[in-house]
Amino acid sequence: MSRRADIEEEIQLDMGSQLFAHADDMLPTATETQVRFLAERLTEALRDILRVAESRGRRGRMSGDGLSERSSS
Repeated sequence: MSRRADIEEEIQLDMGSQLFAHADDMLPTATETQVRFLAERLTEALRDILRVAESRGRRGRMSGDGLSERSSS
C-alpha cells in the first residue's frame, strides 16, 4: 500500500511541476480566460501537493524517521 501511495504522490508532483512550467511559459501572453483556467488548474495542483506533504508528514511521525523533528525546527 505504501508503494502505491508513493507512486501516486510522484505522479501528482510531476503533474504539478509540468503545469507550473506550462503556466510560466504561457502567462506573459495569456488572455484573461486562459489566466483563469491556469489559476484553477494551479489551485488543484497546489491542493494535491499540500495533500502529499501532509501525508508524508503523518507517515514520518508514524515511522519515527525524524521528519516531524526536522520540519518543526
